[in-house]
Amino acid sequence: MIDEHPEREVFAGVDTHTDTHHAAVVDPLGRPVADQEFPATTQGYRALLTWLGTFGQVQAVGVECTGSYGAGLTTVLTASGLVVVEVNVPDRGTRHSRGKSDPIDAYVAARAAASGRAQAIPKSRTGTVEALRQLRVTRASAIKARTQAINQLIGLRVTTPEPLRQTLAGLTRAALVNSCLRLRPGPDLGDPVHASRFALRQLARRIRRLTEEIDEVDEHLSVLTAAAAPELVALFGVGTETAGQLLVTAGDNPERLRSEAAFAALCGAAPVPASSGRTDRHRLSRGGDRQANRALHMIAVVRMRYCPRTRAYVARRVQQGLTKKDIIRCLKRFIAREVYHALNQPRARHAIPTT
Repeated sequence: MIDEHPEREVFAGVDTHTDTHHAAVVDPLGRPVADQEFPATTQGYRALLTWLGTFGQVQAVGVECTGSYGAGLTTVLTASGLVVVEVNVPDRGTRHSRGKSDPIDAYVAARAAASGRAQAIPKSRTGTVEALRQLRVTRASAIKARTQAINQLIGLRVTTPEPLRQTLAGLTRAALVNSCLRLRPGPDLGDPVHASRFALRQLARRIRRLTEEIDEVDEHLSVLTAAAAPELVALFGVGTETAGQLLVTAGDNPERLRSEAAFAALCGAAPVPASSGRTDRHRLSRGGDRQANRALHMIAVVRMRYCPRTRAYVARRVQQGLTKKDIIRCLKRFIAREVYHALNQPRARHAIPTT
């Protein structure tokens, strides 16, 4: 890397897109130095890295969308030894006052890195947790498609001609799918009776294929989750689904989270003051990763029903006058603390077991 100004300290920012990335460089006071556009390819990432080195010692690079459009660039910059911080997209107020363009957004990202306003360390996405994330995406889409197919199957059952409708009436979902798999339509699909038999059988076959796909993915997820965080799975009320979501939220490098309070805020479980006048209370946070918050909520619900220690705690807090929402908020904050310490246990996060 050619360094034309070896003693000058600079900061950089990158506005990321699907096809191109726009980079900008500022000095420690946030004054513009230069900006340029690069293709969002491996060659473009390397050219951007070389270009940054011509302005001096890069102290930090602020990158937008490190988990999507900027994922490839973040990997290259991190591998080169640069400090990469995640920058949020400028809010509407900033865009209203300064305008909107790729150079403007790149300079905003660079100034965020220079001022220290942007401090979040991106997820590394190089280990088992990234593999979990990809499998969970596949599972979620399969579940959504299966739910849609089941709803269509139930809707067709209501409108199918007699006497087939009476034959299928009152069946559970599993029994309905099995019955539709055994249907034999005639050759003339112009007849509504034969067409309904064919449509019902096709939907049932789709549901069966999707169920098999989900079961296969679940097997892999169970193995990977137990290998990635055995301490997390061992916690009361934590299953494969909730553990997988919490792992994805923390990333392959959970040490990037500064404290348990930061992890609680990331999961939307940090207490938010809601006091006014004589009322002194906190409320549930509506920020953070909502899927991680849902995982904490499910753990809390399971413990409230099956954990004797939690049930005793709930009874005590009810006597103190707390509402159910307040009790759940307290439980989610406590669970976030447990999860944070379980995630930061030493483990081989980059070894993906073979199944």
